[in-house]
Parts: sequence; C-alpha cells; structure tokens
Amino acid sequence: MNYRQLGKTGLMVSEIGLGGEWLERHTTEEVKQVIDRCEEAGINILDCWMSEPNVRSNIGKALAGKREKWYIQGHVGSTWQNGQYVRTRDLTQVNAAFEDLLTRLQTDYIDLGMIHFVDEPAEFHRVMEGDFFRYMKELKADGRIRHIGLSTHNPEVGKLAAECGEIEMFLFSVNPAFDMLPATENIDDYFADSYDESLSGIAPERAQLYRLCEQNQVGITVMKGYAGGRLFNAGTSPFGAALTPVQCLHYALTRPAVASVMVGFDTVEHVDAAVAYETASMEEKDYASVLAGAPRHGYYGQCTYCGHCAPCPAGIDIAMVNKLCDLALMQDKLPDTLKAHYSQLTANADACVSCHSCESRCPFGVRIAERMEKTKALFG
Repeated sequence: MNYRQLGKTGLMVSEIGLGGEWLERHTTEEVKQVIDRCEEAGINILDCWMSEPNVRSNIGKALAGKREKWYIQGHVGSTWQNGQYVRTRDLTQVNAAFEDLLTRLQTDYIDLGMIHFVDEPAEFHRVMEGDFFRYMKELKADGRIRHIGLSTHNPEVGKLAAECGEIEMFLFSVNPAFDMLPATENIDDYFADSYDESLSGIAPERAQLYRLCEQNQVGITVMKGYAGGRLFNAGTSPFGAALTPVQCLHYALTRPAVASVMVGFDTVEHVDAAVAYETASMEEKDYASVLAGAPRHGYYGQCTYCGHCAPCPAGIDIAMVNKLCDLALMQDKLPDTLKAHYSQLTANADACVSCHSCESRCPFGVRIAERMEKTKALFG
C-alpha cells in the first residue's frame, strides 16, 4: 500500500480508504471481516458519516484493540432521529450524535472531524460564521477532534473551504463523469440518467479547485469514486464505455491534492478489487485510452495528467510540468514555493527539444510542445 500526506494535517493516509456506508447492511461479523481485510491490505483511513447506531457499534467492535492503526474521518452534524438519518445544525442534537459516535466507536477522539454535507455556499457561510464552527473549534481545542474537515459535492463550496484558512481537508466527489459537470447545489444532478451532450471536458471550476487545494495544501479525500457503480457498465456510463475499479481509482488519484479514495466495500472481494490498484500495471490503470476511445469522452485538448505522454527523450516528467504550469496560471504572481518545486525537477520545460513524440502518444490531443513553451515563459 502506498501512503500520501493529507494536506497540512501531516497524516500519512493510504491511497485506498474505507467508505463505511455499505457496512450498514451487514452483521457484526461481516463488518469485522471487511475491516480486517482492509487492515491486512494496509488501509488505515475510514469514513463514517452514517448516524445509524448499529453500524457505528459494529465498526467500533471491529476496531477494538487496534484504534491506533486507523485514522477515522467522522462526521459532525449527521444525527439519528426517530429511526432515521437527519442532517442538522442544532447543537443539542449535534453534540448528542457526536458523543454517540465516540461511544460506539470505542474511542475518545476523531482524527478528522468533518462538518457534514455542506453543498450550498450560503450554508457554508452560515456554518463558518455561527455557533456550529465555534463548536468545532471547541472540539479541536479539547483534543476530541484532531483536524477540522468538511464534506461537499459542490466545487464552489470546496473553493470557499480551500480559501478560508480554517478547513484543513475535505471530502469531495471525484470521478471522470462528475468532473464534467458544472457546480450545482443539487446532488441529484450528478446522478441524472444522461448528461447534456454539450458538456466538454473537465468543468473549469473543478479543475481550478484541485489546483487551488494543492497550492494551499488542503488535502482531499474522495467519495463517489465509482459514481455509484455506473461507470462499470457501458450502458449506464455517460461516456458509453465501461471503466474498471482500478481505472476509476487511478483517475481520482491523479487529481491534484487527492490523498485517498474512500471506497465503499460490501464484501472482502470488493476490498481485493480496490487494493489490486497497488499492484496493477500502467495498462490496467489506463483510463485515458478508454475515455479517448469512448463515443462520448468530451476530454479532447485537456491534460488529465494521465502520463501517456511518457517517456520523454529529454527525461521530462511532462504530467508534473503540466500540473505546475496549471498551478502557475492561477497566480497573479508566481509563488516562491512553486518556483522551488519546478526548479527541483530533474528536467523541466527548458529541456524540451520540441520533438513532438509525446503528442503522438497523448490520447486527448494536447499540444504539449506549446505548453512547454508557455511553461518556460511562466517560470523564466
């Protein structure tokens, strides 16, 4: 298992994480089997947004005696009322649900305290400027949460979180289908039966969000990496072509600032299918060829950092140079940290000999030599 630093939290989390939602429908023993298999594979981060009491207790039993091996991403504001899930900002109910989470998970702290489900910019401001965020800061000051995070599906909210200086990381929905959709406050839009044919490539606000997070060292953990499984079937995929779990994981893990993908595991076989990413060949990880050859791929002309352009005869890591170029283009003034990162590359855009061999391999028709010239001008 490979591990990545989660933004400024300093936590080294496994690339593949455990999203706990599917565990709600399983027995205590079945939950333990899944979590044990995750641990055997080196997975060390799990997300528990669910308020249902039994699944919390089952996860707690499975973690008993090995709490220190796991980073728990626990949600604040997800409550259980009259036998059903309710998202609320009422602090009496929020606090009771948080205490229940600690008790059932058999722990006295949560590593990543997540402000639960903020999909509207207006709601973000209400949360951050009111009693709810003061409560979060109190939990952190008391050591009951170690870091403050947030969950959202909306890139506009993600941008606010990345810029505010108070949110250390967030849980965001990332996959090649969702990345084509513009910002919305309605999560149902992401799961529509079909997408507008005018959609083309990564929505600018989502591409900008990933770069902003990398620039500000705000880490991202990923939900909906498989788009609810619809990407596995050509009939339900918006591209008209099927992707594998490994390809979906590689897409998410090649986005800037992404540290871990929280995968929903129903069985130990699902764990194995995701963990296969760690030993997969580049051919098996290759989402780019599938998307480029799909009837409705929509990514032409955009660098997705897939790495197909390699190898470069001058030794340039083209995907990394393109990523740094995109980060630089966001700035009015080039930050010294970005200059330092660029200068430390074994070979950068200055080494490009304009042979164009990389362009013949790019599945999306990116004019790489032109981008190398642009990068040279940006970095001087």
